[in-house]
Amino acid sequence: MKKEIEKRDFFKDPLTETELKKIIKISGKKPIEFLRKRDKMYKELDLENSKKTDAQLIKLMIKHPGLILRPIVIDGNKVTIGKIQKII
Repeated sequence: MKKEIEKRDFFKDPLTETELKKIIKISGKKPIEFLRKRDKMYKELDLENSKKTDAQLIKLMIKHPGLILRPIVIDGNKVTIGKIQKII
């Protein structure tokens, strides 16, 4: 069964703080798990060694969308982030 896929480029159509919080909540993960460690802002902000709160991390991801690990796939109440393997 094929599903409709809606793509969103969140560099052109940024996520709101509310949307990102909802995605994180549905995923059951922590905001730090949504960080893309290879992004230059991750290194510039020294996020590896920082003690940012969840709220601070979310605000940084909204300000710098490159920090958000992608893709983010939302299927009902299930969220998958990062590399996705195609199942044949």
